[in-house]
Amino acid sequence: MFDPVIAPSGTLLGLLQRGRGDGTLHALAAPRAEALAALNHCVLHDPRHDWQVENRSLYYARLYLDLHGGLEEIERHLCDTDDHLDTDEARTGLALAVLGHLASYGRDDALALLRRYAATGANWAWALDELALRDDDAGLRALAVPILARFPATPEGEAELATVVRDAFEPRPWRLWADDPRAGVGSRIRAAREAGSFDRWQRQMRPTGPRPGWSVQAVFDWAEQGMARGALLHVPAARCLSAVASADDLPAIVAAAREGTDGARCAALHYLAEARLPVVLDLIEQAVGSGSSTVADAAIAAFERMCGEEAVDRARGWVHRPDALGASAAGVLACRGGAGDWRLVLGALRETVRADGPDAPQLWTLVDGAGRLGITCAAPVLRHVYRETTSSQLRGRAARALAATDASFATGFAVECLWDCEETTREVAALHAETGDIRVAERLRRLAADPAEEAEVQTAVRSRMGPDMPAI
Repeated sequence: MFDPVIAPSGTLLGLLQRGRGDGTLHALAAPRAEALAALNHCVLHDPRHDWQVENRSLYYARLYLDLHGGLEEIERHLCDTDDHLDTDEARTGLALAVLGHLASYGRDDALALLRRYAATGANWAWALDELALRDDDAGLRALAVPILARFPATPEGEAELATVVRDAFEPRPWRLWADDPRAGVGSRIRAAREAGSFDRWQRQMRPTGPRPGWSVQAVFDWAEQGMARGALLHVPAARCLSAVASADDLPAIVAAAREGTDGARCAALHYLAEARLPVVLDLIEQAVGSGSSTVADAAIAAFERMCGEEAVDRARGWVHRPDALGASAAGVLACRGGAGDWRLVLGALRETVRADGPDAPQLWTLVDGAGRLGITCAAPVLRHVYRETTSSQLRGRAARALAATDASFATGFAVECLWDCEETTREVAALHAETGDIRVAERLRRLAADPAEEAEVQTAVRSRMGPDMPAI
């Protein structure tokens, strides 16, 4: 999947693509046709960089309800001929998830479109998962025949069916169909479930992982073999070393960390970092300066896993380096540094935004660190990250940091966060938003009554509605 093209943050489309609360507020104030066009663009062209961790579906579904939007564009997208040419689930996943939420809000047209797509569409498994949560038994039973028709009655087809049944994310339809008395339905599903269970049992009886009885050298060889196949095994190899290594093996492990093959070197560095041996910090610095990119990345990852004061102290010396180790050191100080490290964290935060922009991966820990250390003078750069980042997860972290550093947060960004696409951001807003704003009071009431809202958000809302709280 190509990286999405994100519009500027000051446009309606850019706000909706980012999932910002202001996107909903601006859409409701804009001409309806313009708002629906922007909304359809977002749903049909998923704007998320990582759809597995960023939320948008409930956010877009709620806006469809508020705008009384039809589903013609979604239907056209799902039924397009490209559906069977481009079968990547990222093409249709967001649209199907939006339909699922709309169905849960009582939109019968969304439910009917999900049923139709589950019967005929390429990404039918996703649609079936949405229906498993929202459709009734009769609706699901009607899908048994068209879905089973996807699997020919051949050994290959039955094996594929067994795999699908075994790995189903939502098992409800398959359990329902297993009791179906129709010929070729219940019997096929029961046979597929048995085959899947037997396959799982066979895999459990044939473990292919490392054995604690291995020698240290055997573990190094295993890590190197994995690297030759393109599999990075140094973290599990380090755990194996913890099981098989003795004090007598320490010189050999240190030697491997200093000058071994790449696989052995990576495994040894992780093992020594877990053991918190002082020598590992010098070895990490050496690996970053003289090892391959794989070894350097493993060394930095090993350093970031260290939690002792010696690692934090070394980070204070490395934070000024202009390389990846310097960036990692800044992250360590943000996560585990003391109050006196705030200037170093603030400097790294500002430099990262200046050099790499508001979507830099290093910002996640630096933003958290600004909030953890209560760096009030970081508020301007945190506001910039909040506005400009295309990651709704990073924006949520910026909101939490602003709640701890910005005195204006309760009357500013916290208000729009009540409409944010991420439930964790809405939870922060529910705890901090100033209830004197009439929009806040009405939104809190709506979140409290919405059955689709997350329990944590509703708990935060109810904490603002207690007998000792100001009336909303």
